[in-house]
Amino acid sequence: MAKQEKTNVMRLLEQKKIPYQMHDYTSSGAIAGEDVARVLGENPDEVFKTLVTVGKSKQNYVFLVPVNKELNLKKAASAVGEKSIEMIKSKDLLGLTGYVHGGCSPIGMKKQFPTVVHNTAEAMENILFSGGKIGMQVELKTEDFKKVINIKFADIAE
Repeated sequence: MAKQEKTNVMRLLEQKKIPYQMHDYTSSGAIAGEDVARVLGENPDEVFKTLVTVGKSKQNYVFLVPVNKELNLKKAASAVGEKSIEMIKSKDLLGLTGYVHGGCSPIGMKKQFPTVVHNTAEAMENILFSGGKIGMQVELKTEDFKKVINIKFADIAE
């Protein structure tokens, strides 16, 4: 078996001695979040997508919402104290975060942006999100996620 290439996410978690489980679904062809959850045999409420936005102030924000939900832009703006926010364009993602669309993780971005996770995650033992590469999901304890980056919880989805 080929040695798995480490992503920034894995390196950062290992540096901080945070236990995690990497799920590789590259061979499944799954791209959409709900398909990924199904392929991994996970509840779509516990698999999160990473969304990068820009506020009216030009500040960037990262939001994590379950794959079976959509980001509510009004609630998200309110959660970060902005008048309004909008999604950044896919073509701007790599330069801003170091990640490509579909492989964007809240951990290991070029710069750490304020990060808000949908409040349902607060009660979950584990959380799954992109491992920093298309076809990779990382799973870790929600408590440990808070040790890696500064996150806050808010009702940001619909």
